[in-house]
Amino acid sequence: MSHPIDPPEDLPLFPLQGVILLPGEILPLNVFEPRYLNMLDDVRRGSGHLGIIQSRSGTDLQQPVLAGTGSVGRLKQWQETGDGRYLISLVGISRFRLVREVERQTPYRVATVDYSLYRDDRLPRAAIEGDHDRLLQLLQAWFKAEHLTADWDSVRATPLATLVDQLSMSAPFPSDDRQALLEARGPAQRLTLILALLAERIAGEAGGAMH
Repeated sequence: MSHPIDPPEDLPLFPLQGVILLPGEILPLNVFEPRYLNMLDDVRRGSGHLGIIQSRSGTDLQQPVLAGTGSVGRLKQWQETGDGRYLISLVGISRFRLVREVERQTPYRVATVDYSLYRDDRLPRAAIEGDHDRLLQLLQAWFKAEHLTADWDSVRATPLATLVDQLSMSAPFPSDDRQALLEARGPAQRLTLILALLAERIAGEAGGAMH
């Protein structure tokens, strides 16, 4: 997961409730708010990195309270639309701990962050041991209950660690559960959490009875 420029310690922040970015994964975003269009212009001229961090629910929409842990992403693709939006994709580099916000003359927020707890995030993603079949069983039960479809052959063929990280980002878990998945030590711990979350969801759908 090498890249030519290390992410900066003072990082522009993009607060998003219900969105996380994990190392090695891709996050597409449709950006339209003027302050974040401004931020992306600055990011493109600078290091190419920005921070994705969850905003806390029930707080000021303009200046929300932020989670303590987020992720730095590197701008991978960028496209300007005819109506002034930016369509971008970020590749996850590393998680970080939020240290403190920095006063800057910018319309967006900037914070000093600490990557030291997550040095392993920049290493290639290692394979993990786990019950792939159990995960598929729970996923299929959940998708059936939610009337969702999936390409199950592709799901089966996806390495377990990759599948776990992609589910952590894309499955419709509540924000607090997403944050717990983000802060887990790695894919193996995320797998344990996802199995518990899926079992809980399915039990709820079945009125407390697992099938």
